[in-house]
This record gives sequence, structure tokens and C-alpha cells, in this order.
Amino acid sequence: MTDRSAKIETLGNALFEATESRKPIAPIREQLEDTTLNDAYAIQTVQLNRHLAAGRKLAGHKIGLTSFAMQKQLGVDSPDFGFFLDNMVYEAGATVPTSGFIAPKVEPELAFKLSKDLTGPDVTVADVLEATEAVYPAIEIIDSRVEDWNIKLVDTVADNASCGAIVLGAEPIAVPFEKLTEVPCTLRINGEEKDSGTGRDVMGNPAEPLAWLANVLSEQGVSLKAGQFVLTGSFTGALPVVSGEKITADYGDLGSLEITFG
Repeated sequence: MTDRSAKIETLGNALFEATESRKPIAPIREQLEDTTLNDAYAIQTVQLNRHLAAGRKLAGHKIGLTSFAMQKQLGVDSPDFGFFLDNMVYEAGATVPTSGFIAPKVEPELAFKLSKDLTGPDVTVADVLEATEAVYPAIEIIDSRVEDWNIKLVDTVADNASCGAIVLGAEPIAVPFEKLTEVPCTLRINGEEKDSGTGRDVMGNPAEPLAWLANVLSEQGVSLKAGQFVLTGSFTGALPVVSGEKITADYGDLGSLEITFG
């Protein structure tokens, strides 16, 4: 193992421990000189392997940085991705313990449940929709194991794309797949509207990031698997939350999804 490989292993373990202890660490870019995107994903993989070795199961994937505003903020021109495990998934209506996070924020999204494996390269939106069993309302709780959300692209990628937990609706959204771009969503905290968007705000089509992910993973010899969920990015900006707040992702006539932070 080279010195750099050893450092990647050390940083992956440090982020794993930060996830368990809720004690953040310094930015990865300050701990690994000239951190590359490949380094960051390798650090993320160290954590995934630790979780799997501990008996947790991979439940799906999340895609971040799917809005042009967020890409501009971090100075990038493409999304990033992370994973979520079976113990990171909450049901609609759940009370989510704030103590399980460091500095949580919420994002309203859609979650695609795959009916069959999806393997790149050259996956298109049409391929994604053909491989999709259903689309569910979802809330992603993002969190940062990096101190004070002091992140650049390599920091959030290394930190599992800042994934904290996932909330899945009980029932799919009743909308034809070809109209996902028109799905509206308003994010409310304690009943007060904070932000809103539509499916078009997610790379023009919420299925587009999923096609991107399938193609990127194929470069590593990895396929998306039937039965997995994939969250494809936020309709709005991310909003910080504290204990006692009720979060509502309101999809208009298509229903809503609520959780409370306890």
C-alpha cells in the first residue's frame, strides 16, 4: 500500500467514525494534499465497506449537485453520488431524532425504485423509465461530517455526498413518467413555505441524473440493481432543521410527505 493509499484508508475510517460519533472532522482537502475526485470516491468506498462489514445492507444511491445553482456554488459542471443503507431509511410520518445528526438539512426529492438492473454505458432517460417500477416522494436529510459544512466538491464526495438519511413515501406518486418534469414540490417547515420547485429543476428531468449515475458506475464495473432506490436530486435548496420542527414536502395534487424532528 502506498502512502497515499494508506492516507485514503485513514480518512475513510475517520469519516466512518465521525458518522458513528457525530463528531465532525477537518475538511478532507486540508488533510490530503491535492485531493482528486478519484481520491474522494475511494475515501467514500472505504466507509461503504466498513458499513457492509458491520452487517448493514446497501439500500440504494443518492445523487447530489443536480441543480445548476449548486453546481455553480461548488464550481463543478456535473452531479456527484453517494450511498444509503438499510438503517438510514425512515418511513413517512416518522419522528427523526435530531441527535442522530451533526448539522442536518432537508431536501425534497423523488426516489426511483428500479424493477430491473440498469447497466451503462449509454443509458438514456428512456432506459431509466423503462427500468423504473415506481417513483416515490422522498426527503433527503443531508448532514456533514466535515466541520461547519466547510466543503468543496472533494469534501462532500468523500463524506458520502453529505448523505445523512432518507425518508420514503408509503405510496408512489401517481403521475405518468413522461410528466415527471411537471411535478411540483413546495418545502414547508412548521407549515411555512420556504422554497419550491418542479421536476425541471433537477437537471431538466428527474430521470436524467439516474441515467448519468448508471453510466458513471459502469466505468467501475458496477450496475444499479433491481429493488434499489435512487434519489435523483433536490427540487429546492437545502434548509437547516432543528428539533421540534415539522417538515413537509408538498407535491400539490400528488400528495405530501411529512416528518418531525425530535
